[in-house]
Amino acid sequence: MFNASLRSQGSRLLLAVALMGYLLMGCAQASPSLTDPETVRETTEATTPAETGTITAQSSNPMSELPRLAGPATVVMTVKGQPITIAIDGEAAPITAGNFVDLVQRGVYDGLMFHRVVTQPEPFVAQGGDPQGKDPSFPESRLGTGNFVNPDTGKPRYIPLEITPAGASEPVYSKTFPDARISGPPALPHTRGAIAMARSQMPDSASSQFYFALADLAFLDGNYAVFGYVTEGMDVVDSIAQGDRIDSAIVTAGAENLQQP
Repeated sequence: MFNASLRSQGSRLLLAVALMGYLLMGCAQASPSLTDPETVRETTEATTPAETGTITAQSSNPMSELPRLAGPATVVMTVKGQPITIAIDGEAAPITAGNFVDLVQRGVYDGLMFHRVVTQPEPFVAQGGDPQGKDPSFPESRLGTGNFVNPDTGKPRYIPLEITPAGASEPVYSKTFPDARISGPPALPHTRGAIAMARSQMPDSASSQFYFALADLAFLDGNYAVFGYVTEGMDVVDSIAQGDRIDSAIVTAGAENLQQP
C-alpha cells in the first residue's frame, strides 16, 4: 500500500509538471523547469530573436510606467453569448489587475481566441488573450506567442510577476515563491475559477495572455500571478472549447480605481 501511495503521488507530480508547461507562452509541449536556474539560462541562450526581444524588454519597463488598480473592479466577459463575471483584486495584485483592466478598456480582448484549453486527463485551464488572434490570416497553431503592443510607444508591454504572500502587506515581485524562498501560500491561490496571467520561462514576461483555472491547481501557487476570480458564469467557463472566441469584455464596476501612469 505504501508503494502504491508513492506511485500515486509520483504520478500526480509528473502530471503537475507536464501541465505547467501549458501555461508557458510560445513554448514547446515539453517545457523546462521554472525553478532551475541552469535550465532557464540554457533556454534563454537558445531563444529566437523575437523571444530575445521579449526578455530584453522586461528590464526597461519600470512599474511606475504601468497601469495600477487601486481597489476592486468587476469585468464581465461574454463568450458564446453568455456572461462570465470576474471580480478583479487590485489590492493583492495591483499591477497585474491594472494591466488586465486597462486592456479590457482598450478592447484588446474583444474577438480573441481561447487558443489552449486543457481538460484531459483532468480539467486544467482555458487560456487566451493573444492579440495576434485578431488577424484572421494568423495561423491558429502559432497563437500563444503574442503580447500586447502599446500603440503609444510601439513597444510590447510586459508586467512583473506579482504575487502577494498570505498575510503580507506587499507583493513579491519578479520572483516565484521557490526562488524567493517563501514556503507559505499566496493571498490569491489557484482555486477553481481563478484568473491568472500566462508567461514565458522568464518571470517578468506576462503581457496580455491569461487563463481560467478549471480546477483547484495548488501546484501553480507561487509560480503564476492570480489577479481575480469568477463569481458568476463558471458553467460558461467550463464549456469553453479550444477555438472559441471572446465576444466582448467590459468593466462594469471599479473603473475609477484604475490609475494610469
